[in-house]
Amino acid sequence: MEQRNLRKERIGIVMGDKMQKSITVAVRTKMKHPKYGKFITETKKYIAHDEEDTCKMGDKVKIAETRPLSKRKKWRLVEIIERAK
Repeated sequence: MEQRNLRKERIGIVMGDKMQKSITVAVRTKMKHPKYGKFITETKKYIAHDEEDTCKMGDKVKIAETRPLSKRKKWRLVEIIERAK
């Protein structure tokens, strides 16, 4: 049986759900500045595929890397961790 490589996974907050079958997910990471040592929060946005259109703004979700589905969409929704209040 053929072995697959591990796919990258990220956890983030849904920032936009206006597209059909797509969501915008903001992933925040904390990193230490190499020179000054201060912790910096970096935010990166990913466009992810949401087949059933179940996500709403503010949901905490897990996304995984996949083959390119369109020009900017290379991630897919794995699960909804927490619904928005």
